[in-house]
Amino acid sequence: MQGPSASTGTSQRHLVLLCCGMWGALLVATPAHAQADLSEARRLIDLHLPAQALDLLVPLEPARTHDAAFLYLLGRAALDAGDAERARSALERSIALDPDRPEAHLALGRVYHALGEHANAVNQFELAIRFENLPPDLLTQSAIYDEAAREALEEGKRTAVFGYAVTGIGRYRVNSTRGTNTYGGGDRRETFYNLRAGGGVSHALGNDTALDATVDYRHREYDAGSRDDRDLRWSAAASHGFGDSRISGGLRGRVSYRGDGDYRNDVAGFVDYTHNLDVESQWTAGLSVQRRRYPAGPLRDRSRTTTLGSVGWSHSFNEGAATFGVTAHAGRNTATSRPDGDSDVFGATANLDWTFSDSLDAFVFLWWERDDFSADDVRFHPDERDDAATFSREDNLYEGGAGLVWSFAQGWSLRPELVYIRDQSNVVALNYSSTEVWLNVRTDF
Repeated sequence: MQGPSASTGTSQRHLVLLCCGMWGALLVATPAHAQADLSEARRLIDLHLPAQALDLLVPLEPARTHDAAFLYLLGRAALDAGDAERARSALERSIALDPDRPEAHLALGRVYHALGEHANAVNQFELAIRFENLPPDLLTQSAIYDEAAREALEEGKRTAVFGYAVTGIGRYRVNSTRGTNTYGGGDRRETFYNLRAGGGVSHALGNDTALDATVDYRHREYDAGSRDDRDLRWSAAASHGFGDSRISGGLRGRVSYRGDGDYRNDVAGFVDYTHNLDVESQWTAGLSVQRRRYPAGPLRDRSRTTTLGSVGWSHSFNEGAATFGVTAHAGRNTATSRPDGDSDVFGATANLDWTFSDSLDAFVFLWWERDDFSADDVRFHPDERDDAATFSREDNLYEGGAGLVWSFAQGWSLRPELVYIRDQSNVVALNYSSTEVWLNVRTDF
């Protein structure tokens, strides 16, 4: 006969075994149960029921803080439910754990767009989608990418398409310089009317690889009939994302009517690389080889091949609503028939963009390039008293501009812009300056 102590010991052993069994069963069942919750949450997101998805996911968050896939689903559900701050936190953590998830970059870009952080939004979007011919302002860039990202995430579309049309009126002035005064055309003013239309497409192949193409047509008609500028630009490329980087390569070209029966054809092969250093900073690098050809006429000897490399850096500030960037470039013009010979080129670009609200954006830019030519020739020097001398040509080219974008309705914007151009050369005939101001209306679709 067993005493009370033996009976108690047996009961304790049974209790321990029962607890161990229950704990073991819980360990086996919990992952399967959690996985079922994730599958159900994904289904609810696809059905556009984000609130119900959040009800499933939020209780699991403390145990899944290092699970990139879980954090992406949590961020998606919060984004679709309108909780941008929760979505930002989850998606930023997801990307930190697994940056090779293009849909996470698209979703985070949508979050930044919703929060008005358009500079940060563009940085994220361009790790998954890349369009060539977007306007210079962040407001429009962010809106175009946001719609493409929405279609990809919510509708499962693998092909993103955008289009636009622009029209307006402007004023062109040839400023007085020694070159324009000596050879005619100085201090000349004309009104012009312009039309622009185009669009782009990006098709996802899978594994964060895409095919991209754009087309852009521009036409400017001058009131006095002195010029009739027509320009068709195009690009075709393949791109691939990995981590916080994207590389693209392909062809871009341009066919331009220069007036008086003169045409110019440009075709370039290029490789571009983009890397996000963090949410706010990005650096880029590029290499291109371009052939510029004037098929016939007096400009034919300007045909040339240009090899150019560039490196740039940009940084967002004002809580992601503004950005400042600088890009340096250098290269060489070869295979030319110009009497000035080949030339070394180097220069820089700086730009600043500030989004004041979801309907108002302003931007400014400065561009400079130095061309040093190799051949000596007899010509007139602008710093001498009309005396001929033998020397090599040197050009400094400047361009600066500013613009304002007011989005007054969904997909519609009003765009006043000013551009100043100054070409300084030690050859009299090549000194030139102009000022252009215009007001355009743009619609995006």
